[in-house]
Amino acid sequence: MPQKRIPLRMCVGCREMRPKKELIRIVRSPEGTVHADFTGRAPGRGAYLCKSAACLAKAQKTKALERALEHKIEASVFEGLAQEISRNG
Repeated sequence: MPQKRIPLRMCVGCREMRPKKELIRIVRSPEGTVHADFTGRAPGRGAYLCKSAACLAKAQKTKALERALEHKIEASVFEGLAQEISRNG
């Protein structure tokens, strides 16, 4: 019997391919708000990050998350994402 394929996604911070369940989806909603989506089902444009503050910091420094979401992200949003990741990650 063939094994079930595990979906892989790339972290925008460290650029490593990992199983989707190990990553956090960051989503830009149709209204333009950016937040962490722990269900993986929120509508909008999404990007994936490892559950570490280092990957979030690297994505912020290189503006990789802004490019992936095609949206300018304020510093306060990054602070909120860091709090959500540390609480739930």
